[in-house]
Amino acid sequence: MNVAVGLKDDGLQWLGQVIGTIGLAKEDRLTVFQNNVAEAAQIVRLGLVSKQDVVDRLWQIAGVAKYIDEFGETVIQSAMSPLGDAIPSPSGRPAVTALELDDFLGRTYPPREKMLAPWLPRQGLAMCHAFRGYGKTHIAHGVSYAIATGGGFLRWKADKPWKTLVIDGEMPAADLQSRLRAVQEKSELVPARGYFRVTAADTFREGLPDLSDASMQGFYADVVGESDFILLDNISTLCPGAQENDADSWAVMQAWILQLRRQGKSVLLVHHDGKGGQQRGTSKKEDVLDTVISLKRPPDYTADQGCRLEVRFTKSRGFYGPDAEPFEARLDGHTWAISEIKAGDDDDTLKTLREQGLTIRDIADRTGLSKSTVQRRLGADE
Repeated sequence: MNVAVGLKDDGLQWLGQVIGTIGLAKEDRLTVFQNNVAEAAQIVRLGLVSKQDVVDRLWQIAGVAKYIDEFGETVIQSAMSPLGDAIPSPSGRPAVTALELDDFLGRTYPPREKMLAPWLPRQGLAMCHAFRGYGKTHIAHGVSYAIATGGGFLRWKADKPWKTLVIDGEMPAADLQSRLRAVQEKSELVPARGYFRVTAADTFREGLPDLSDASMQGFYADVVGESDFILLDNISTLCPGAQENDADSWAVMQAWILQLRRQGKSVLLVHHDGKGGQQRGTSKKEDVLDTVISLKRPPDYTADQGCRLEVRFTKSRGFYGPDAEPFEARLDGHTWAISEIKAGDDDDTLKTLREQGLTIRDIADRTGLSKSTVQRRLGADE
């Protein structure tokens, strides 16, 4: 292959014409390509054209000459090494590289500030899950408003305001408006313009694009672009195409929230509980999360009490001790009250805790009873 190169005032212009390589041995064909890379690297060093322009043209030539089909992308990327490290593939993905330990430790990365202390850092990924109708959206809205205003909610505190985006896939617009108005009216703080924005499925004729479809995620690029914190309420309605019990099906959504994290954003996922009292579907959802909050009704809950919850951290990366202790929260009108969890140990309480999905060990830890006593009184195995 000969590549005719013409130099003009605007830099390097590749006229590339693939000739004379048909019938050559495989290693000879690769040598011809490597020679062209060496020539290109010299021109880049002279400052006549950008490295990216050269790389793009070399990939084009490699495609036309069938080098990619014959050798594979990895070999072609390696052949381009004279142009420098991390040569991007045709899709734009750079080659995987590694740093020496000293080089890695010598780099400066900004510390992860606490967006909502103690459980949500900047670039934090979290989930709040509960059965339908328990009040997880009430909790999520309180969290979002505190982050947007630099205020507090329950036992948690934001030291400064962060740009917040609420993406709601479920509630009718009127109900969502009523909920958020109640949150704002009860607070002494008002978010600055641009610090609390709402994207609601009910305000779009066709709803919101399916976040479990990689081809649809780009529709959210502009709206999430300026946000520091994003509430996704909820997984079921925003990812209708995902098979919740299929770990591979979650991979597309996981890749998206990890991309948001790399952009410096924090995300709170709202999700439903399954029949066993854990978050519904594959446990893969929790793998990359920093924090998981489980909301349960107390064993002595009655319907007239409205929204009364036990708030428990089932995953608490980066915080522990008193900060991670469970507590009770109750919404009375538009006002939240918090208290310690009451640890009853009567048979009805034990049975209710078991029905909520707690293990024998969990029940023993909560009530102070031994595991053997809990097992005997419930007539159950671990």
